[in-house]
Order: sequence, then structure tokens, then C-alpha cells
Amino acid sequence: MAFSEAGILYVGPAYQGQADEEIAGAGIMAMPGLVNIHCHSGDEPIAKGLFEDVGTAALWGNALYEYSALIDADADAKAACQTVMLSDLMRSGVTTHLDIASPAPTWLSLAARSGLRSYLAPGFREAQWRMAGSHRLEFEWNEAQGRERYGEALAFVEEARAHPSGRIDGVIAPSQIETCSEELIQDAVGHARSRGMRITIHAAQTMAEHEELLRRTGETAPAMLERLGVLGPDLILGHCIFLDHHSWTRQRSRYDLERLASSGTSVAHCPVTFARSGMTLESLGAYLRAGVNVGIGTDSYPFNMLEEMREALICSRVSGRSVFDIDTGSLFSAATIGGAKALGRGDIGRLVSGAKADLALVDLSHPSMQPVHDPLRNLIHCAADRAIRDVYVDGKAVVKDRRVVNLDYDGAVRELQDAQRRACRRAERDDPQGRPLSALAPCSLPLHR
Repeated sequence: MAFSEAGILYVGPAYQGQADEEIAGAGIMAMPGLVNIHCHSGDEPIAKGLFEDVGTAALWGNALYEYSALIDADADAKAACQTVMLSDLMRSGVTTHLDIASPAPTWLSLAARSGLRSYLAPGFREAQWRMAGSHRLEFEWNEAQGRERYGEALAFVEEARAHPSGRIDGVIAPSQIETCSEELIQDAVGHARSRGMRITIHAAQTMAEHEELLRRTGETAPAMLERLGVLGPDLILGHCIFLDHHSWTRQRSRYDLERLASSGTSVAHCPVTFARSGMTLESLGAYLRAGVNVGIGTDSYPFNMLEEMREALICSRVSGRSVFDIDTGSLFSAATIGGAKALGRGDIGRLVSGAKADLALVDLSHPSMQPVHDPLRNLIHCAADRAIRDVYVDGKAVVKDRRVVNLDYDGAVRELQDAQRRACRRAERDDPQGRPLSALAPCSLPLHR
């Protein structure tokens, strides 16, 4: 394979052209860079170790509303959180990512400096989640503020689209289907389509959201979006777990999968964060067999795309009750070509002449890759990021000999401990029930001081 900043020039048995540098291919597997179509850099890197063992029983065990929403990175920590996320993604073979976050001063500049191909999606919404005790989710609406945030998001995505690197684009992102009015969703989608931009919305991600939409409209998330004229090949739905066929829902029908497949709407599947709360999409194999385009995202920590892929395969086989529900090749396709299709790209997620030179080199000599029969299975089922040696975007190394090239990864990691302590103090202050951290995030084993 021959590549340059212009793209992949040749794939075949014997390149006859000139090469300025030769990378020895013995003991190396070259693969297309992974395409992560759903992640959050804002505060997730400092949430590690806090809420993995808690959840709200009255909300199907989900920790999102009562616990996770309490943690937010302050302004001083935003750059460190983003740097850690970008670095961890690259170290696991990601070359393209879609980041949904609130705009911070360094958001655009760090994405550009990283060398990654970046889709930046500034989220906006009109309602905030509010928990009544530990038993009821309520919504605090402020339409004027939501419209103001929408205006700010439009300005930001235009700035992102104009970035001279050519690797950055903006995405229109009404944050969650239940926190935005139908009018705002339609206005945002209309603007995106007038500008030829991608759209992403969290939808069908929790049972609490599913039940709220049924209460308001009598519809599932895909049915509501179909009625609004929003479904389409430029739309990526975040998570999309609780469709009408899911065993936890009331409907027991299968109309939603057909709605997604026939409209060309894509799904961003992020299994790890939901599996931690005991829930999973049913099943990835079933979505693919129904004709739904599915890409993979990491959502939150550990920002390891290969670990996410392994979890996706395991969860699919468990929920599908069969080892045959999905195979490794189909999963890899979702993490590359599926993600590329969701972003409207035919030039990433594959190693062919004319594609972008976005690729990762896997060290087959790493102990976790030995013995080698099927290197892709070894990578996903066993080695994960430990075997990723080099990563290239537009022909330039962004990871070299397992080290991030353009970002101060080690320095950012050092900042996380103090950032987490500050966030935990704010969580104690902001918790409606006034609970201390020892009650909000009890340690997994007793500590003796």
C-alpha cells in the first residue's frame, strides 16, 4: 500500500512508484481507521470510578439522570478532558470522531491540533432534567434559553466548517429528543438540510425517555421523528435502544426498525455505558439484518473503540441469544464503513485507492496478538489498543510507536485528579438531596484510614 497526504495511492501486490519513506510491513496488519460517530468530551473523562455501581431503581436502574448529570467539568478542566478523550480514541485506532459537547474556548483548536478528522456537535436543548427525590424525572423548560443556545450552536458549526485544516465539520445536535420541542427539532433539522450538514439526536436511549414520549405523544422516538419529517440518511440517532420491539417496552411490535431502515437513518451504537447499567440494544445483529445502518461510538469513558467493539459483539450475542447473531467481520464493518456511511463519506473507513489516508498499523508481534490465525479476531477479542502501534490521518502520523504525537496526553492525565475532586465537591453542593460523596459514589470496598 502506498499513501500520502493526498490519500491512498495504491493497494496491491507490488507498488512500482517512488516512495520517500518505507514502513516495513512484516508483522504488521494495516487496517482502515475506525470511525467513532458518538462521543462526549465535556466531562466524561473525570466521571471514572464514581457511578458504575449505582442507578435510580425507579428509572430502570439508569444512573444518567440522578447521578451522572451531577458531574460537570469546570472551565479549567475542559481542555484536559478533551485532550484525554482525543488521545485515548487515537490510541485505539480511531481516525474520525463525532464529539457532542458544549462549546469551550479550546474545543475547536484542540480538535484541529490533534490531527483527527473531527465532527463537532454543540448540543442545545430547551429543558433541563430535574430529579424529584430518587423516584421521578421532571423537566424544567426554558424555551428562550434553548433558542439562545441554538443560535450559539449555529454560529459555532459555521466556524468549524470554515476551519482551514479541511478535517473539521460541524453537526447540528438537538441534545435529546425529550428536552427539545418539536418546533425546535424541525427548525434545527431544516437548517441542517439547507446547509448539507449532518444531524444527531439522542433518541430511544432510556426507558425514562421512552415512557415520557408515550405520555406526551403516544409515540416511540422513531415514530415521532417520522411524523415530524426528520428521519433520513443525514440523521444519526444516538443509542436508539428502546424501540417498539425491545423486551422492556410495552408495544411488542417491530415497526421502528422498518422506519429506520426505509428512511436510511443511522444508529450510533455505544454499548459499554448502557451495559454498565444492565441494559442493551436488542440486538445489533437484528438491526443489521433489518437493513438499519449502524455505526459504533464510545459515548463515555474508557474512550476505547476496540473495547467498545468487543462489548458490542458480546452484548449482541447475549441479547440475540446466539453466537451467530453477529460475527467479527460484520462488527468491524459497522465500526468503519457503517460510521463512514452515517457521516455521508465514501472516502474513509476503507483501504482503497482514492480514499483518505486514514489508517492504523497493528503490531502482530505483541504478546496479546499471538498466536496469529485471524489477526482481526485477535485484535478485537483479545489485544484491543495494546497492539495499536501507529495511526495516520491524511497520511500524517497522529500516534507513533504508541505515543500521541500532537497533544500533551500525559500532562492532561495529571490534571484529571484535581478536576475530579472539584467536580465531586460541586456534585455534593448541587445534589437536590444534599448527599455526601460517600453516599452518591460509595467505594467498591471499604477504606480504612
